[in-house]
Amino acid sequence: MDPAFHSLFSFQTLFSDAGPRDGISRLKWSTLAWRIKCNEAVDNYWVDNTIDDFYKGDIPKWFSDEDLAADNNNYYVVQESELHENEWLHLLAEIAFYSKEGGSLRASPRLEIKKVVVETREEATREPRENLKADNAIFYISYKYNGDPSTGLAGDYKSIIRKTMDGKPGHMCLEVSEYCNTF
Repeated sequence: MDPAFHSLFSFQTLFSDAGPRDGISRLKWSTLAWRIKCNEAVDNYWVDNTIDDFYKGDIPKWFSDEDLAADNNNYYVVQESELHENEWLHLLAEIAFYSKEGGSLRASPRLEIKKVVVETREEATREPRENLKADNAIFYISYKYNGDPSTGLAGDYKSIIRKTMDGKPGHMCLEVSEYCNTF
């Protein structure tokens, strides 16, 4: 709905769930279109060679405190206030949680984000908080699921989510590593 004019629009998306890749426990989701519905064909060809090799292959391990201290140009610790300004970070945490919980939840999970660190190789000279807007980035998110303890899912988690974009409108890929329960 267009809130300014209270008019309804049909929205069009093209989504692909590649599931686990190469026997590795990670999921890959791609969107190739998100737009107001129109008669134009969707460009469903992903241009992999536009993405830096840093964002290909295995998803990295969780960063160490030494990595974070040594490379503050490429790592950015998201401030508490920015979590509220960037609600989509909560969506990333939910995607990571849903990727492993097996479809048993029927409502939005109650997740409490503890820490988000963004790693990117894009424009290391820019303002560090701008790393949140990078087209290609790796998000390290620690969070707590405060749901029903009887499900066996309540507890603390860490997820690594790699976001890549090939530069075409509507194209974005999210890869989610297997989260680890940190009881």
